Amino acid sequence: VKSFFNDVGLSNHIDYPSPTVTCENSGKEPLGGILGHLKKNVDPEFEKNNGFKPSLDNFPKQMDKFDISKINFSEIQSSIQSLLKDLPLEDDVSGSDTQINFLSNVGRLFDFVPLLADVKSSSFATVACSACKAVAEAAQENADRPAPRDVTLAAMTKVCPWLEFFNIETQRVCDGLINLYIDEIMYIIRKLVISPAELCGLLLGPECGTPYNPYEDWQITLPDVPKPPVTPPVQPDVSNPRIKVLQISDIHFDPYYEEGSNSKCFEPLCCRTTSGTLKNSTHAAGRWGNYGRCDIPQRTLENMLQHIAQTHPDITYIMWTGDVPPHDIWNQTRQSNLDILENTVYLLRYYFPNTPIFPALGNHESAPVNSFPPPFVNGNSSVDYLYKELSRHWLHWLPNHTSSTIDKGAFYSVLIKPGFRIISLNMNFCNNLNWWLLVNSTDPAQELQWLVFELQGAEERGEVVHILGHIPPGKWDCLQVWSANYYTIVNRYESTITGQFFGHTHYDEFELFFDSREPHRATSIAYIAPSVTTYVGLNPGYRIYTIEGDYEDSRKMVLDHATWVMDLNTANNRNSSPKWYHLYSAKADYNMGNLSPLEWDNLVTRMIQDPDTFDKFYGHFWKNSPVRHPCDKVCKHNILCQLRSGSFDAITGNCHKIR
Repeated sequence: VKSFFNDVGLSNHIDYPSPTVTCENSGKEPLGGILGHLKKNVDPEFEKNNGFKPSLDNFPKQMDKFDISKINFSEIQSSIQSLLKDLPLEDDVSGSDTQINFLSNVGRLFDFVPLLADVKSSSFATVACSACKAVAEAAQENADRPAPRDVTLAAMTKVCPWLEFFNIETQRVCDGLINLYIDEIMYIIRKLVISPAELCGLLLGPECGTPYNPYEDWQITLPDVPKPPVTPPVQPDVSNPRIKVLQISDIHFDPYYEEGSNSKCFEPLCCRTTSGTLKNSTHAAGRWGNYGRCDIPQRTLENMLQHIAQTHPDITYIMWTGDVPPHDIWNQTRQSNLDILENTVYLLRYYFPNTPIFPALGNHESAPVNSFPPPFVNGNSSVDYLYKELSRHWLHWLPNHTSSTIDKGAFYSVLIKPGFRIISLNMNFCNNLNWWLLVNSTDPAQELQWLVFELQGAEERGEVVHILGHIPPGKWDCLQVWSANYYTIVNRYESTITGQFFGHTHYDEFELFFDSREPHRATSIAYIAPSVTTYVGLNPGYRIYTIEGDYEDSRKMVLDHATWVMDLNTANNRNSSPKWYHLYSAKADYNMGNLSPLEWDNLVTRMIQDPDTFDKFYGHFWKNSPVRHPCDKVCKHNILCQLRSGSFDAITGNCHKIR
């Protein structure tokens, strides 16, 4: 492609665009979905130099403008159309009308009349949208008479040089992703009953089309048993027993992390020997990690586990809330991810040989990433290979009876003490980047209906329950219908669920739930733990909870929590081992009487009214990272709004309370 542009005299006349990010959405087009996911996290120095203002997860993006006066669009358009007309077909497809038709349809992607018009207006999101619709339309038209895999692959990868040229993604990453996803994509497209515009709206955001799923309107069935009267929580006596519980999340250790390598590359993951030439020594990957688009080396994970074992020898149990493999999502295999899983399990068992561990599945454990088909998908497309390995590893800590639901959908319920139960959910069944849900998103694996059954039984037996998961139910990447049903369940079993624990965002935060009948009454809180990985711009961290211990009428309420972090800059600038330090304790640092949902809601109100309180929270949110960015009015509004949104569709409803 670059050679071609050289031929038409363009290569020396383009000012390559650079992405800028803003909290504001004043006519700028957001890029959501998988491309947004890949480009969401950018190098901190790059962000700083380009006016970055964070707005949590759904970052709107825009490309800078080309110098239009230097581009001969007519010549480019004419040359490309001429090339397409003479495009040679592979020998093995010359006799197949179906295959020729398929290539012809995919060739529409390279009819650059609409694409060049988009480039003229410098609309990055629209370029991606046009490309998505062209590929989806071509694939759907030939879904009933598909071309061979290699022909389909060859056709789809023709988009990769253009993505690299327009500075969207490198050809290596694009080729790798298509190779990983092609079988999944073709299977799903054959089953789809939605239009290309609706499909691309789901993948890239509503500006590309109205996302629609014919199975999106479903409801779980609650038993015909009245909700017990809600009694205000009674804070335990200070003399009552307490336990310490560790939560670690989003480890993402990279076995190919290379000290001294380039941390400022143009791929989703850097700090590897393949990350390109190091042009500036300040961008060299540190020994213990880097604030750029890099995950952590194994030594950092081991150092953290050793530190925890020595500093907190009285931990009662560990909650491990998913995401182990690194972010090289274009370059993974099933076996490589399973190897990383096995290595991590070994390290956890080595440093905590006598401590129970309760895991939850992350979205990165599969290959390709986010690929979690429902149980009705069989054969090579099935995710059984992963669930069987999870069962094998998790049963080191869990009773044998949990294997039935782990094998089915990677979720389980276990009574760890009389009156106290832990339920671990597979949140990938709400993941809107899990494209298998395009086929049918109706309560995959009947997980939520099973959850209702477990909670109803717990209520009848007088048990309290803690729920573990990876993706928080109120974030943008949790399907709205799944999120709404989960919210309904949490409301119904308010008196039974006394703790919720998630990860995924890499930040130190929380989400509040409110009564459906009394919208201003906070009923539950989901704690979102900070990540172990530094990806992106963060210090490594973990969280310790203080929870009611074992005594009569214990509700296992969270009484306090503390976040510990490693100062990455200091660690990389000294010859000795890293120093982990206590960053903050919620109760003391936020001046809270207790950690009830009401007190957390009051904290949000105080953050609205008092800039100093918000600034303190914002520093903890970033794990005291020195490369965190200033948070303007829009950024602050977005953060506070999400703190009050335990359901994705509740974000709009609760924002009116944020001023």
